[in-house]
Amino acid sequence: MESNNPALRNAPQFKRGGYAGFDDAPRGGASTAQYGQQYGQPSLEEMYSAPPAGPAHTGRLTYDDVVLRTGMTLGLVVLLGAFNYFFFSPLLMIVGVLGGLVLGLVNSFKREPSPALILAYAALQGLFIGGLSRVIDSQLVARNLGAVSIQAVIATVAVFAVMLVLYRSGAVRATPKFRRILIGAVLGYAVFCLVNFVFSLFGAGLGLWSGGLGLAVGAIGAILASLSLVLDFDFIEQGVKNGIPQRYAWTAAFGLTVTLVWLYVELLRILSIIRSMAGGD
Repeated sequence: MESNNPALRNAPQFKRGGYAGFDDAPRGGASTAQYGQQYGQPSLEEMYSAPPAGPAHTGRLTYDDVVLRTGMTLGLVVLLGAFNYFFFSPLLMIVGVLGGLVLGLVNSFKREPSPALILAYAALQGLFIGGLSRVIDSQLVARNLGAVSIQAVIATVAVFAVMLVLYRSGAVRATPKFRRILIGAVLGYAVFCLVNFVFSLFGAGLGLWSGGLGLAVGAIGAILASLSLVLDFDFIEQGVKNGIPQRYAWTAAFGLTVTLVWLYVELLRILSIIRSMAGGD
């Protein structure tokens, strides 16, 4: 019986009234390879000899997926950061820090990753750190102490590379105990910084961008951010091993972006305080 669907009726697999062309099975001793060549379909021999489908063919997470998405998010951070550094706008900086905070929380609690929201978060963070870098550098240059943002970028890349080597070598692993302690410490640090930020709005902050206390807080933050990279690396490794869906590459990219932006800010704080102290302040 011929199908009423013209697409199926005209397809070779559905001709001659058989289901998927089974009525066209090889006759007269024709091999399956000859049959496959006739209708453009792989033969059984070709199917059995073909290599197994890899993660890229089955929609599973791969390291390349993570690298690509992370490159996109960090590229936006750098692009918008450079824009607000050279064409500084305090308003864009404020929008960046507040919008980044909101989207950071939204993305953290979403069950499924949203590429649009993650890219928007990266763009806002770029505006924030670009503006922050401009403010810090301008203050230091005005006192003839020199800018530190480039050194902070280099230090961030160096720390990332060192932590990746340590993780890949097995020197640092995300054990359950390590994970519990680190998450608790990060939450405590976040609460401390949030409380200080609220008090600073009323002129009662601790002044964490200067002095010995600021240097100590920056060092603690940089250590916590560096160790948080281990959790990001572990998520990626376990995700690839367990074959989680490809879309979670965006989750990995978001996590790495959050951690690297945090690390950069802490290193910027440390370098600016050290430079100020060296200048006699």
